[in-house]
Amino acid sequence: MTLPARPRVIAVANQKGGVGKTTTAINLATALAATGQTALLVDLDPQGNASTGLGIDPDKRDVTTYDVLTRVSALKDAIHDTGIPGLTIAPATMDLLSIDIELSTQSDRARRLADAIATLSRTEQSPDYIVIDCPPSLTMLTVNALTAAHAVLAPLQCEFFAMEGLSQLLRTISEVRESVNPQLAIHGIVLTMVDGRNNLSNQVEQDVRSTMGDLVYTTTIPRNVRLSEAPSYGKPALLYDIKCAGSQAYLRLVSELMDREQRMMGAA
Repeated sequence: MTLPARPRVIAVANQKGGVGKTTTAINLATALAATGQTALLVDLDPQGNASTGLGIDPDKRDVTTYDVLTRVSALKDAIHDTGIPGLTIAPATMDLLSIDIELSTQSDRARRLADAIATLSRTEQSPDYIVIDCPPSLTMLTVNALTAAHAVLAPLQCEFFAMEGLSQLLRTISEVRESVNPQLAIHGIVLTMVDGRNNLSNQVEQDVRSTMGDLVYTTTIPRNVRLSEAPSYGKPALLYDIKCAGSQAYLRLVSELMDREQRMMGAA
């Protein structure tokens, strides 16, 4: 399968929960829009936290990513405006919980999202970037995201079992490459919830950098109260408090991501 060159599709994934995945997806997409790119956030998590975090009321999610994956609706029809210039979202609901069962007999079940993105890429609504917020588990939703993506960005919390969750994700990426998406690359690993005063946090960072080398972003995301507060106001942290340490870290992350993008596109 050949992915369209545009939009560039980045899956934010980690099979371990509680690592700042959705926070990263929201603020990465927002930061991309802030740099002048157009960005679509695709919410593939049944909890719909990315949708809530961008202020999309559950009652207004008439067309969702569930409808896209079941081919009831096109991706362009699921897109909602966020009120943030350059940023849109395809929201999610708990309906996604049944996707594994509903698609179990379909031969193209892993390619549903990729096909929807390919169709969107031929319309005027096609963005520069699509950021996919994956669920914290290996389901058909995650497989669809990895099949549709050019690259994976993996948030990794600085805690004792961090490498265990990462090794599971790397195995999944390898399997997807071998079966449905040989173009899938690892964009990078971003360390989240970093506390420089905590010896364990520092040790985990050293271990990850020693093991994974240049795959680890220089930028780290600190533990930050403002990052935690922002979703309850239906805003990304970059709008809630752009001056806070967390927002500034995500702005640095997107700058580093764009540098990597140039290198990846140049090597393609």
